[in-house]
Amino acid sequence: MPKAYWVICHRSTRSPEKFAAFTKLAYPAIQAAGGRFLVRTSKVAKTYEHGLNDRTVVIEFENLAKAMAAYDTPDYKQALRALADGAERDLRIVEGV
Repeated sequence: MPKAYWVICHRSTRSPEKFAAFTKLAYPAIQAAGGRFLVRTSKVAKTYEHGLNDRTVVIEFENLAKAMAAYDTPDYKQALRALADGAERDLRIVEGV
């Protein structure tokens, strides 16, 4: 069964305080759900094709079902509530090959 990934690109951070509260809750919630951080950086080497040069995160999960379930855990939902409108992000869940 292929692994699955969360691919998150941050477009903007409106509130560093809300983002800090989010990360404090989100990281342990994701790890508890089986997520393994592969990329977590604001240092994008090069941006192509209209991409934004902002924070990028890639998280690996054992499979698609676990990746999707992680998003719906109560702990991650709590982290999202803490973030509220503090950042604009694009999160995609994709299956590996």
